Amino acid sequence: MDSSYVVVVGGANMDIAGRPAGALVQRDSNIGTVRLSHGGVGRNIAHNLALLGTRVSLVTAFGDDASGEALKQGCVRVGVDVSCALTVPGAASSTYLFVMDESGDMQVAINDMAILDQLTQELLAQRLDLIRGAAACVADANLPERSVAWLAEEAGVPVFCDPISVAKAPRLISSLPHVHTLKPNRMEAEALTGIQVHDDVSLELACQELLRRGVGRAFVSLGADGLLCAEGRESRRLPRLEGRLVNATGAGDAMMAALVWAHLHDMSLLEAGMAGLAASAIAIEGSETINPLMSETALLERMRSSL
Repeated sequence: MDSSYVVVVGGANMDIAGRPAGALVQRDSNIGTVRLSHGGVGRNIAHNLALLGTRVSLVTAFGDDASGEALKQGCVRVGVDVSCALTVPGAASSTYLFVMDESGDMQVAINDMAILDQLTQELLAQRLDLIRGAAACVADANLPERSVAWLAEEAGVPVFCDPISVAKAPRLISSLPHVHTLKPNRMEAEALTGIQVHDDVSLELACQELLRRGVGRAFVSLGADGLLCAEGRESRRLPRLEGRLVNATGAGDAMMAALVWAHLHDMSLLEAGMAGLAASAIAIEGSETINPLMSETALLERMRSSL
């Protein structure tokens, strides 16, 4: 492979999604739909990158069960290389169970991702030539903290990190000096900096603290309030792009893929932010975690329409 490819290191899950037919009633059995789909932050980012026309290799851990085989074959079908992924004998594949409300917004989730502890520093070291030969490396915080820290320091290429959740974000703290691009939300920014984000001023302070700690670019996702983009002395707030909400799950993964895509195209901070917002808008309009209508053409058109 040449340096036109991207390596993604992170989770690949079998997703189980429930959505009620009407208003979600807590502590009761809700009539609705339950769907199985292929997910995981790392896998989702890789899938979106493939749809955007990028060659991508996914380093993850699969169980040797039916879910693991389905996930592997699913990656191959969408053009994601998994030849360097790990298959763990006797292990259950990673599973993510979540329940949405009637609007498609996730309300509660349980993840069973113990298999990803197999993505050790030693295993990643065996794939160092693949990583160092890439144009960029993406890591999600499903990885063990020691693995993220080693990867960020040894990759030798721009490293993009997704904190994933408040619980897992602290795994990235020691890696921040080596992170090219970080995409937290408000709460994850709090967990990474220790600064409580309660207004625009504290949000800006938290973002600047991330840069002070060595992050090259920070894109703080603000949901309906848009995106805060920062690099060096530049800091800009971009409004959310409109999209018809069908399923909000996967919007952040689409944004990260677009940020990597923007880097590969030498885009500015604001262009990258617009690409991320455009990808999120496209993502939420699909019923699946990955909107099959995602493409480089669709992304560019959504970016142009927002100007």
